[in-house]
Amino acid sequence: MTRARLILEDGTSYEGDSSGSTGDAIGEVVFNTSIAGYQEILTDPSYRFQIIVMTSPHIGNYGIESVVAQSGRPQIAGLIVREMSEHPSNHLSEISLPAWLEENGVAALSGIDTRALTRRIRSEGAMKGMITTRSERSVDDLVSELRLAPSMSGLDLVKEVTSTSTFTVPDERPGPETKRVALYDFGAKRDIVRHLSRNGCEVTVFPATTPADELLALGFDGVVLSNGPGDPEPVTYARDNIQQLIGRLPILGICLGHQLLGLALGGKTYKLKFGHRGGNHPVKDLRTGSVEITAQNHGFSVDADSLRQSEIELTHVNLNDGTLEGFRHRSHPIIAVQYHPEAAPGPHDSFHLFEDFVSLMKR
Repeated sequence: MTRARLILEDGTSYEGDSSGSTGDAIGEVVFNTSIAGYQEILTDPSYRFQIIVMTSPHIGNYGIESVVAQSGRPQIAGLIVREMSEHPSNHLSEISLPAWLEENGVAALSGIDTRALTRRIRSEGAMKGMITTRSERSVDDLVSELRLAPSMSGLDLVKEVTSTSTFTVPDERPGPETKRVALYDFGAKRDIVRHLSRNGCEVTVFPATTPADELLALGFDGVVLSNGPGDPEPVTYARDNIQQLIGRLPILGICLGHQLLGLALGGKTYKLKFGHRGGNHPVKDLRTGSVEITAQNHGFSVDADSLRQSEIELTHVNLNDGTLEGFRHRSHPIIAVQYHPEAAPGPHDSFHLFEDFVSLMKR
């Protein structure tokens, strides 16, 4: 088996086996604490330009099944695991994980101590890294190349993952109560559209740069702002469009959509030290006191203190670190959450949010 290394921008090196493409991969190295659902993670557009460290030690045991993919291809820059399964035990598997990664040109590293790497990311913060099989290059040479790569802060990745055309997904149970929903695709996972369709919505997906006037002219019942990758602050075209929609249509913001709504409402965002990525994050609903276990994937957060609380009600908080996980507008039909209510993968505690949004449109 070909040997490979991970080089971090601070010069730390980890050596293991190449378990995917042998090409170099550069990205922000982050960890995900999900036990299962690796395929949904690897195809989530929110992971653009990121090398994912899976904290669960054994990955790939049920292979790849195309129906659960959240986009048409792997979106990650690279993958790091403790042990990679080459022979999946699942009658639905279409291809093994390492073969799928190699087929799609995604570099992967296995056989390293992912616990030690995760602890380093937790203590030092997410940082740029490179997976490479080129043993002839020195660490100093690779670190010099890494430092020339862009930083996640200030990086607009939405234009790399948004749809290039408009398309419509019908209501699964069409009838007189069907709601017509416009979805701004900032890197939307397929399960967001699926859940809306299952909850009585006809969903029309629009590229991220579509002018707000175009949506308003088409008479939709509501707008969904999807998840997506990168820093929300440079995505100024989305913020400007959202500002034009506020007060004119019901709005649901998810993950990056939550952050962009926060900016559109006059708030600020900031980068988290190592982000929230996994399917086991506890979130408290401040209105009811109930706690939901949520799926999350984000490296930025809305600064709760920057929102005008005379206009905005803070509705959800992360119980691990106290960061803002949701808000609603006190006057306009707007709700937003930082976590992923569609899960995929993750617990199903938050599925009800799609029903809540449909009820908001009906009201």
